[in-house]
Amino acid sequence: MSLLITLFLLALSILFLSYFAYRKAFFSPRANRTAIAATEGPQFEPHRDAMRRIFVQLAERPYEDVTIQSHDGLMLYGRYYHIRDGAPLGIAFHGYRSCAMTDFAGGSELCFEMGQNLLLVDQRSHGKSQGDTITFGILERLDCLNWVNYAAQRFHCDILLYGLSMGAATVLMASALDLPPNVKGIVADCPYSSPECIIRKVCKQMGFPPFLTFPFIRLGGLLFGRFDVCKTTAAEAVRHSKVPVLIIHGESDGFVPCEMSEDVLNACPSLVARHTFPGADHGISYLVDTPRYKKVVSDFINSVLIA
Repeated sequence: MSLLITLFLLALSILFLSYFAYRKAFFSPRANRTAIAATEGPQFEPHRDAMRRIFVQLAERPYEDVTIQSHDGLMLYGRYYHIRDGAPLGIAFHGYRSCAMTDFAGGSELCFEMGQNLLLVDQRSHGKSQGDTITFGILERLDCLNWVNYAAQRFHCDILLYGLSMGAATVLMASALDLPPNVKGIVADCPYSSPECIIRKVCKQMGFPPFLTFPFIRLGGLLFGRFDVCKTTAAEAVRHSKVPVLIIHGESDGFVPCEMSEDVLNACPSLVARHTFPGADHGISYLVDTPRYKKVVSDFINSVLIA
């Protein structure tokens, strides 16, 4: 009897720890989801004026509300910005617990300058999109495919995929799926190589031993989120992709180490181009060196659209 009680308490402890890990890593409360993501911290201070300008510029631009349904029945929301008929369409995916209006304020400026129409997506469990679980790109990559198929059927134009941080991992993981041929290129800014790698890195940064913590996080995703965080990786997906990829990464990234995107590059050097930006922290390469960022991205876009 004592053995049964011990096993029961052990199972209960594992279940509790897994649920706690799920809540911390994956669960997305519905309160305040539509608020603009915070941009606090010393890395942003030198760029406040530029940030204010591009935030206001995007907020004042008219857009169309669009929605689609995910493969598992969630309503997914996006904002469509129309520049001109027949133009290439950029579809942009923001980062973990962030929003498109923050992550792509600068990117939208560049897209509009290049004459692209733009679809800013609220990833599942963010913004106005439904869902309670963030899956680090595992299910979001399937949402990306749904958005691409929606756009291909509606607009009949060339499509470019953009992502930042988790959004960058999302579009890279989607690159191995059955994308329609009008997807011409992918721009991934500061992607992690795999969900497991970034979770282990954050656990270590927070003072938790990854070898003890990660199994509970994975189990929490399986039991309470109904997904496997180890299902695939950005690096593995790119190895099987046929779509050209541009990676951008700040060399001083304090959240996603710059080396992670190098792992993606090494997975398929013939398909991937990578540019790093000295002095740039996480997701602010555009702000640190705007002229170079614009040139790198526009040169890549022009090359894939001509090809």
